[in-house]
Amino acid sequence: MERVMIMGKCNIDHSRESVVAKLESQAEFLPKRLTEGLEQFLKSEQPQETLNEVFHLLKKYDLASEEERKERDSKLEQYI
Repeated sequence: MERVMIMGKCNIDHSRESVVAKLESQAEFLPKRLTEGLEQFLKSEQPQETLNEVFHLLKKYDLASEEERKERDSKLEQYI
């Protein structure tokens, strides 16, 4: 499966299940309030664009710098 990035956006649609799996894989690195809030958020249906955005905010969270994590945290907070 080829991944093509266009202006920083991935053109692959991520399922709710794949977003939940990504959350689980990054949970130990996220603030607890975010993990719990996102778990609740993902229990309901979400637009595809939202799922994709949340997936990419979680992707490689563990490798992000402290500054990058704060930016991602802020964006994730908007969903919860």
